Amino acid sequence: MGIIGWIILGLLAGAIAKILLPGRDPGGLVGTTLIGIAGAFLGGWISSHFLHRPVAHHFYDPKTWIAAIGGALVLLIGYRIFFGDSRSRR
Repeated sequence: MGIIGWIILGLLAGAIAKILLPGRDPGGLVGTTLIGIAGAFLGGWISSHFLHRPVAHHFYDPKTWIAAIGGALVLLIGYRIFFGDSRSRR
């Protein structure tokens, strides 16, 4: 999968993660894309190291999408745990 594929996967995975976990998060198109791309890497790493299920590097593979969305959800939850109150009521 090329760099454009990673960007598209990241954008869509980040957007799906934000839909599944609504709230105030780092935002915009760039923030969503970066969370999704980092989530894809994190989800693939978790899948291969802890679940012993390597993720294929194909854009249309469902395991790739599940790992990317799961990783983005983990990043969003981590962001809320560490920085959740910093953006509230200003």
